[in-house]
Amino acid sequence: MTIITLTSDLGSKDSYLASIKGRIYSELESAKIVDITNDITPFNIQQAAYVLRNCFKDFPQGTIHIISIDDELTNKNEHLAVKANGHYFIGTDNGLFSLLLNEIKAEKIVRLNISQSTNCMTFATKNIFVPAACHLARGGTMEIIGAEVADFEIKSSELKAVIEKDMIRGVVIYVDGYGNAITNISKEVFEGIQKGRNFSILFGREDEQITTIATKYKGVFPPEKLAIFGENNLLQIAMNQGEANKLLGLNLHEIIRIEFK
Repeated sequence: MTIITLTSDLGSKDSYLASIKGRIYSELESAKIVDITNDITPFNIQQAAYVLRNCFKDFPQGTIHIISIDDELTNKNEHLAVKANGHYFIGTDNGLFSLLLNEIKAEKIVRLNISQSTNCMTFATKNIFVPAACHLARGGTMEIIGAEVADFEIKSSELKAVIEKDMIRGVVIYVDGYGNAITNISKEVFEGIQKGRNFSILFGREDEQITTIATKYKGVFPPEKLAIFGENNLLQIAMNQGEANKLLGLNLHEIIRIEFK
């Protein structure tokens, strides 16, 4: 049984999501559909790429991931199917794949050429992505549904932390459902610059600072703030039983600075 995942900004109150699932089951009754999330902020490809990058490896190889974010076909935003790390990704080339392929190398990319069975051009996820996904789930090859892309163009790149001898400057790239502010500062980068030295993590108006790295959220008393490296090895600013983004003013793109002494 092949798994088909859905990552979208469609929400759950309208009929769109049900139509997609209905179309999948109509084409492949044995499919196993898993919702990664359908609550991506509308058109936010950075958020979608972050969420998908952090969980796709937990699915078995051969899983097919449909991404429904800004899916209308244009001259600049073409429809692609990508094979990478043994997984398939189907979506629009609107910068999303550039962000996804920031850390993983594509094995093959095809530009989808599936003919729609309807004149509606506003629902590519149902009319193009689903047939492509079901074709792959049945064991079909990528060459049947598209022409190979040899010169993939990077359209969008993720901000990297700025690294100096005694400082790292990063930003908040995601806020999760608990209000944890996740940064683009990796554990590897942090330890490479720290080299056993003391440090201060500064944010807000820089009257907020943290000088230790916790190993668990309950390592401080509620509702104290803490810094921790999550499962994805990215630095988080969090609060034990509190929402760090609201209580500490840590919104997207807020600057986080680490000074080493």
